[in-house]
Amino acid sequence: MPTILPEIRDFLALRRIALVGTSRDPKDLSRVLFREMCARGYDMVPVNPAADGQLEDKKCFARVQDIQPPVEGALVMTSSRGTKQVVQDCAEAGIRSVWLHRGAGPGSVTPEAVEFCREHEIHVVEGLCPFMFLSHTQFVHRLHGFVLKLTGSYPREIRRAA
Repeated sequence: MPTILPEIRDFLALRRIALVGTSRDPKDLSRVLFREMCARGYDMVPVNPAADGQLEDKKCFARVQDIQPPVEGALVMTSSRGTKQVVQDCAEAGIRSVWLHRGAGPGSVTPEAVEFCREHEIHVVEGLCPFMFLSHTQFVHRLHGFVLKLTGSYPREIRRAA
């Protein structure tokens, strides 16, 4: 079942979010998105087992289970190879809301990870990029959303069954 707009709004209503796969490269998209979400008032927490210490002046954690105080959601920007383990880690940490990022290519989305989330009652946003849904975002992200609307791939405005 494709992601719908209410699921996206619910995720973006969270305030404390882990960004799993925060790159050590300050020019990487994950770092750009991390900074943007911080600037918009989100309490972002970087997660990268290969990073040492801090990223963006915030303590970086190796796993979501290590984060204290806990986060409300996880934005996953890892390669698809690691996604299933990340969502299992999220379940173990009590995280009930996950966004599997997809820009170009498969991104973090895998059928196994999506199925795991659904089986464990974790709300999941499948693919897409949060930049497209942030208010007053840059033109390139608005254009990406517009192209998805033209192709019929933009999330729909329907309510989930209660």
